[in-house]
Amino acid sequence: MGYPQKSHPRETPVLSKHFGEGESRSLDGWKKRGGYKALELALQMTPAQIVDIVKASGLRGRGGAGFPTGVKWSFMKPGDGKPHYLLCNADESEPGTFKDREIMRWTPHALVEGCAIGAYAIGAETSFIYIRGEFQEPIDRMEAALKEAYAANILGKNAMGTGKTINVYVHKGAGAYICGEETALMESLEGKRGNPRIKPPFPAVSGAFGQPTTINNVETLVAVPHILVNGAEWYKAMCLSNPKSTGTKLFSVCGNISKPGNYEIVLGFPFKDFLYDLCGGPTAGRRFKAIIPGGASVPIQTVEEAEATLMDYEGFVAQGTMLGSGGVIVFDDAQSIPRQVARLTRFFAHESCGQCTQCREGTSWTTRILDRIVAGNGTYEDLDTLLEMAENMTGKTICVLSDSCAAPVVSGLQKFRHEFEALITGKRSSTVAGSQLAAGSSKLTTAGAPA
Repeated sequence: MGYPQKSHPRETPVLSKHFGEGESRSLDGWKKRGGYKALELALQMTPAQIVDIVKASGLRGRGGAGFPTGVKWSFMKPGDGKPHYLLCNADESEPGTFKDREIMRWTPHALVEGCAIGAYAIGAETSFIYIRGEFQEPIDRMEAALKEAYAANILGKNAMGTGKTINVYVHKGAGAYICGEETALMESLEGKRGNPRIKPPFPAVSGAFGQPTTINNVETLVAVPHILVNGAEWYKAMCLSNPKSTGTKLFSVCGNISKPGNYEIVLGFPFKDFLYDLCGGPTAGRRFKAIIPGGASVPIQTVEEAEATLMDYEGFVAQGTMLGSGGVIVFDDAQSIPRQVARLTRFFAHESCGQCTQCREGTSWTTRILDRIVAGNGTYEDLDTLLEMAENMTGKTICVLSDSCAAPVVSGLQKFRHEFEALITGKRSSTVAGSQLAAGSSKLTTAGAPA
């Protein structure tokens, strides 16, 4: 990486410090834990001062893109005479990712405070928390926290007695994965079908209701109060590798691993230590085969690649994948990679909004071909077709859903082609044969690839 690696601690709970504490859900309990001190401090500052501190901290978007938060906020121009909006993306529908819902379940006031500070920093009087419709408990927790915050005069027309107006509302989505894309989220918020918008114009120019808008992830906003209270240098000091990746990050771990769950570590933590020490390694009698480190949308890693990775934005890219949302999905040696790739593409095909031909048709036909391969009816030509389709699906659509579908296909074929070929030649292991039965058989054909 070119940067000296520091010795690392194990977990570093900052955002997750109070997970599991029932009292932290209430306003009184949150104040006992230092809650709303950051908002009180922020309201004594100018918006520009807050933006500068967040810039200096190096905080980057925790929803997947990793864009510097302070820079994103600086695109907004307070005092331009237009209403501004802050939108919190709490849709969290990326397969393998379950960190944001835990923040809302256990520390709802932390998100209220983060939204209030963010709104003030970008010159917005209104913030919407867009929560996935299935998240009933997080919705209930957030609404209860907002009710307490308004009753205590923390929010409203005279927030904390400062004369400043800050309103925060919960908006319940309807369960569409595509609404996790920021422009589709805005369309849904406005009461329209959740289809992504063509950019430009970008949200900071014309976003929700045609006005300047900033969209941030739950985890991103919850980090802001800690930065204001402790300082930008404190946050920057939490870095084990690349200075462009600062602070802590929540990683959700699921799949074939001994200790699944949410883990908060300083960025730059060695992935090998994370998988084997913190998460307990594979289950008894098994070995790791493959890892998806950042949610279903990022390329698959081999075990060897994962073990050589430092867990920061640059470290994952150096190993051919991305940090993404931090949703770590682990496959052991009992799993069929072709079957798992087919499951992922089936999800993306189901969730495509259908606007773009490359996505609408590409995700659907990719899934059909993969289902046929898994069923033992594929051909070598199918593998070439999958790669050709993936090329046509990447970088050519309004949003990146089709890119997300292509990522596991391309990486799966590059790194585990022998498993796909074994299904075609009939030399299938007992694991793959069992997967074939579970996946079912498809009778669909594509041009040049008869069933």
